[in-house]
Amino acid sequence: MLQKTSAATDMVARYPSLIDKRVIVTGGGSGIGEGLVEAFVAQGARVAFVDIAEDAAQALVDRLTPDARHAPIQRHCDLTNLDSLKAVFADLEAALGGVDILVNNAGNDDRHSIEDVTPAYWDERLNVNLRHQFFAAQAVIPAMKRAGGGAILNFGSISWHLGLNDLVLYQTCKAAIEGLTRSLARDLGRENIRVNTIVPGNVQTPRQEKWYTPEGEAEIVAAQCLDGRIQPSDVAALVLFLASDDAKMCTGHDYFIDAGWR
Repeated sequence: MLQKTSAATDMVARYPSLIDKRVIVTGGGSGIGEGLVEAFVAQGARVAFVDIAEDAAQALVDRLTPDARHAPIQRHCDLTNLDSLKAVFADLEAALGGVDILVNNAGNDDRHSIEDVTPAYWDERLNVNLRHQFFAAQAVIPAMKRAGGGAILNFGSISWHLGLNDLVLYQTCKAAIEGLTRSLARDLGRENIRVNTIVPGNVQTPRQEKWYTPEGEAEIVAAQCLDGRIQPSDVAALVLFLASDDAKMCTGHDYFIDAGWR
């Protein structure tokens, strides 16, 4: 569980333009997604999120609700099931009264070797890591047009820029997401809908810690320009800026939060 202190909260930038904004976050129940949900709730936004881990999602709602301007809403959703995605997003749009911001955070970086990839696994990995980002965007675009604009933030990854081992399908999807962002930004810009990609480095979450030994983590830090491990709150700080009106002229680009990992 992510923790915060009052001192840390006092130091966070405040964006008046995010107050009461209607936000949907995918994969919001844990890890980076948990940090995103917490950050938007703290800004006074109306936040809904989807996840397949119902217990973790409900625990997050219970933790954030007492201090929230708007209690977050969570829904179970398997994003690889497009009928479910469409129905859940319609439900959330109705519950929020529209959609201003979509954060396409959900993904899965399970390791795999080239020889073990089957056609079925290929399809499953692309559905988990790429396809839903387009269809989630498609689902919210009409509401954003009615609202006079919006922001879509797609999550990429530093992994394909580095060419890491045992992630060929994940990295294929993450490379494609940057192309998806550029295309959506061009097609939607005249509707005042901004689209950008967030490119995180190695973020210290419970899931990532299971892949790396302390020695492996030390190697990551040594390859960064900055000392320390990136936290979900660091990623959230970038997301908040790009979602806010302060970034009203930012679209069609990739924004790295990787501590200079090379």
